[in-house]
Amino acid sequence: MKTTPVKGTNDYLPAQAELRDYLQSKILQTYKEQGFTRIYTPIIEDAENLDKSDGGDNLNLIFKILKRGDKLTSCLENKDYNNLADLGLRYDLTLPLTRFYSNNKAVLPQVFKCIQIDKVYRAERPQKGRDREFVQCDIDILGSSNPNCEIELIDTTATALLNIGLSKFKIRINDRRILKQVLLSFGFLPEQLDSACITFDKMDKIGSQGIKQELTDKGFNSSAIDKLCVLVENLPKTVDELVSICGQMPEIDQIKYIIESVKTLADNKYGIEFDISLVRGQGYYTGAVFEIQSEEFSCSIGGGGRYDNLVGKFTGSPVPAVGFSIGFERIYSILNAKNYVCEDKKNKIAIFYGKDSFVKAMQFSKTIKNTYDVTLFEMPNKFGKFLNKLVEQGFKNYCVYDEGAEIKELKAF
Repeated sequence: MKTTPVKGTNDYLPAQAELRDYLQSKILQTYKEQGFTRIYTPIIEDAENLDKSDGGDNLNLIFKILKRGDKLTSCLENKDYNNLADLGLRYDLTLPLTRFYSNNKAVLPQVFKCIQIDKVYRAERPQKGRDREFVQCDIDILGSSNPNCEIELIDTTATALLNIGLSKFKIRINDRRILKQVLLSFGFLPEQLDSACITFDKMDKIGSQGIKQELTDKGFNSSAIDKLCVLVENLPKTVDELVSICGQMPEIDQIKYIIESVKTLADNKYGIEFDISLVRGQGYYTGAVFEIQSEEFSCSIGGGGRYDNLVGKFTGSPVPAVGFSIGFERIYSILNAKNYVCEDKKNKIAIFYGKDSFVKAMQFSKTIKNTYDVTLFEMPNKFGKFLNKLVEQGFKNYCVYDEGAEIKELKAF
């Protein structure tokens, strides 16, 4: 049998698990302090829900679960290969949230502010930075179309990052409604907008020539493509520059309000800027979209946006919704590589007990748990060698209960 984890998944040693727990607890604490409440949803979802979720390229990365028993046998016997699976693993936390909200709306607040910190699964080709199992840290607000929701999500997420020691980052923000109006003004047809946006989202990867080629291959109007490529080569730096292209829009005033409000709340601790090239890959986004860019590590460490139509797929009626997700695995990797030290961490102490003193040693350990993280060990034969191992495991103190329970500093022998 294999001892290594499945490709794209990871084992975590005690020190690594401790850091992951600490970071998640700090993020959770920040979210709760801002009035968000935690929910849990299953990792398994109905395959139909996943397939109809407008998840963009993620729909090609769903882990599907085969039918069981007679139903699977029937599909195989009838060569009904398209219906072999009826369940799948969630690829993000947004689709499960909208199903949860639709199922429990009657008992939830009119404006529901929730937290999800949990694992998701994508059938990725495993490589650095792309695992098949990973954690996302989400906050969402459902039931309100007010742009103050975007402001609250952005500042709360940024505060969580600041609280775990990240500082050199900025928020990039755009609005899909503005981008689509720009594309319409260039000559793209309404039914082509989503496809054009998906291509435009690849600008960082394929550049303007790659965008031109892909849109040409899709059969779009050459004049519209040329105008978009000119925009790509000369991206507007502010929202106001778009007025000359697509005219005055309420969405332009709205995004300006969001940017100015966030700047005030940020107080120069982080930045925010408009970026017309930001699209986000998921097809369910309907309005503002945003992403966190780490200036120190030149990568995205989170993102989100407004998805006002997703709940309506379950209920038949649209419900305004917006969310922001922290890419936990990337942040963990960054901080772990920097040998990040958890704040307010109690020293680890080893208490050694003899043949007949276990219960008394346990009683003693309870008196010092407010000061130390306590682990009890039976007195080993090779005491010095054992202490060296404890040093490697991060223990700072020890005591031998049968020798008076004096607490001593732990040093390598």
